[in-house]
Amino acid sequence: MTSKQRAYLKSLANSLEPIFQIGKSSLTPEFTEAIDEAFHTRELLKIAVLKNCIDDPKEIAAMVAERTHSQVVQVIGKKIILYRPDKKNPKIMLDKI
Repeated sequence: MTSKQRAYLKSLANSLEPIFQIGKSSLTPEFTEAIDEAFHTRELLKIAVLKNCIDDPKEIAAMVAERTHSQVVQVIGKKIILYRPDKKNPKIMLDKI
């Protein structure tokens, strides 16, 4: 992913609200499965890491990306932005950027 593509995805994610929150139980298999399911309906996800989570947000982002076959767009503070293109019908066209 190029820096222009990453900047474009960041701008799209700016208006998104976090749809998942990671708390003190951190990253469970059920949570990872829920994120994977969410990628069936959208390509860009924002995840919030709550204050009571002891794990580092960057480490969590890397683990989620690896397990869901997505890419980390940005980790800023306690917010994680992930991207995974839809294989059949992509809505976000990065190849034109």
